[in-house]
Amino acid sequence: MICYPGLHAMWCHRVARFLWRHRLRLLGRLVSHMGRFLTGIEIHPAARVGRRFFIDHGMGVVIGETAEIGDDVLIYQGVVLGGTSLEKKKRHPTVGNNVVIGAAAIVLGPITIGDGARIGANSVVVKPVPAGATVVGVPGRVVEDVREPVIDLEHGKLPDPVSEAIREICDRHDNLTERVRQLEELLGAAAVSRGLRAASRESDGRRADG
Repeated sequence: MICYPGLHAMWCHRVARFLWRHRLRLLGRLVSHMGRFLTGIEIHPAARVGRRFFIDHGMGVVIGETAEIGDDVLIYQGVVLGGTSLEKKKRHPTVGNNVVIGAAAIVLGPITIGDGARIGANSVVVKPVPAGATVVGVPGRVVEDVREPVIDLEHGKLPDPVSEAIREICDRHDNLTERVRQLEELLGAAAVSRGLRAASRESDGRRADG
């Protein structure tokens, strides 16, 4: 209770949200700003946050005005739930229940992150994420669809779509190289065979002339 800035940030946000809903906008923003100063976590008073929302470490977390976060969500330091427009409309992400967002991940725009989704560290997500999916990379790509909500995110076990694509290209290159080698051997054998047959016909012709 004393040493968790994520918890302190949520306390400040609850107060700021209460003031914001009762049209004490300036006071709500001041409380939010104080929470940001104390914890390094910026949560707009208008953002909607569900139950048991946990921010681990938390420094550098930014949650925008129209962001909506479900229950049992876990995010790490440096996460940004940001907008892509200055218009007064829904412009920040909607995060479902049981979602895990890794460190320094950026989720932009009025997109939906489905229940149980996992977003890897440093990913940049600009498109909706289906429920139960795992997203990594820049831009974020779905690399796994487990269909059942989970709360863990072991980054050391996450696949790398770029390295997998390179590995697939290398495998195809090796296969093509082997096929070309086999074709060259067949063509070489065929050429030798044609040469032998031609030499044999020429020898037979000479004997016939003799």
